[in-house]
Formats: sequence, structure tokens, C-alpha cells
Amino acid sequence: MLFSDSYFVIEAANAYVLKSKGSKFLAYAYPVETEADIKNCLSELRKTYPDASHHCFAWVLGYDQQNFRTNDDGEPSNTAGKPIYRQIQRLQISNILVVVVRYFGGTLLGVPGLIEAYGSATAGCLAQCKIIEKKIMEVYQLSCEFGLENEIYKLCKQYSTVIVVNSSEQAFSAEIKIPLQQSTAFKAQIKLNYKIYLKYLGIA
Repeated sequence: MLFSDSYFVIEAANAYVLKSKGSKFLAYAYPVETEADIKNCLSELRKTYPDASHHCFAWVLGYDQQNFRTNDDGEPSNTAGKPIYRQIQRLQISNILVVVVRYFGGTLLGVPGLIEAYGSATAGCLAQCKIIEKKIMEVYQLSCEFGLENEIYKLCKQYSTVIVVNSSEQAFSAEIKIPLQQSTAFKAQIKLNYKIYLKYLGIA
């Protein structure tokens, strides 16, 4: 994935059913934020379909799509998890889990047939999802003396910054989220006032 100041996610969970030579492929797509979310979704599906032949999946986390995993769950190597993952890659979606639950219908599909079935089930599921674009945000802790709040609010409004106020008795403090493309200019403005402090917290 080329570096960008935004990424794509699905708005809500979705499901899709594909049948191929007697086998049934139930594809489920979930928006997820953490590996704990992924484990919970997989656990629930295994409880719902305990008698299924396979629960194959792929997931991608992070705006840069660098954290991912595929799993064939007993199917021949690279015939399930990879085809699922390729469909996610095709649409450049992040923070997503796709699970394809298979019920074997008695007829062997072969390697090409499995690749086609898992890929098509995933493509059908993702086609029904609403895909939305999210801006990459840098997160900072901001603090300053009381009396500078109005200046802070004006700057935040000017640079499309999200601010969550958490003031103490001694000072004004807030966690802020700055759009990546606005970050450099915002920080340059902040540095002009030595009474305002910024601490980098990460990416959201």
C-alpha cells in the first residue's frame, strides 16, 4: 500500500453465502480494531457453526495494512486464507476480518476450485459492505497555562483538530487528534508560543 493520509474500512459487519458443487461457503466480514476483537469474532462463529468443515480467515489491522494474517484451517495450503486476503487487498481495506465458514458437500473442488470459491465468497461479501474513508490522525497531549484556551480552540478549528478537554486545577490539558496532512502546520503554529506544550502519543 502506498503511503497516504487516509485509509479505508467497512462501516458494519456483513454476510454472504456461496454454493459450489454441494459445498456451502458462508462469508462474514467484520470491522475490527484489535486482535482481541478478531479472537472474539472467531470464537462466536465457531460457537455458531461448530459442525462446519473449516473456518478460514484473513485479517488486516492498521492504517498502513502491514499487520495481517491468513489461515487455511485445514484446507490445502494457500487455497483459502490467501484468496480471502487478496480480495481485502484488492479494495485496500484496513481494520477488517473476513471469515469463510465451509460446509463440505461431498465433492472435492481441487486447488483451483477452492481458490475460486473462497475468493468469490469474500468478493461477494465485500461487495455488499459500505466502504468508508478515514483520515489518519496524529494524537498529542496538549497542555498550557489557563488563559490560552481561546487561542487553542481557534487553532484546533483552523486545522480540523479534534480536541477532548481534560483540565486540571493547575493547567489546561487536552488530548488532541490532528489530521496527518495538517499536522506539520499545526505544530509550527504551536511552537510560536513557548507556553503551550505538545507530547506525541501515536497514530489513530
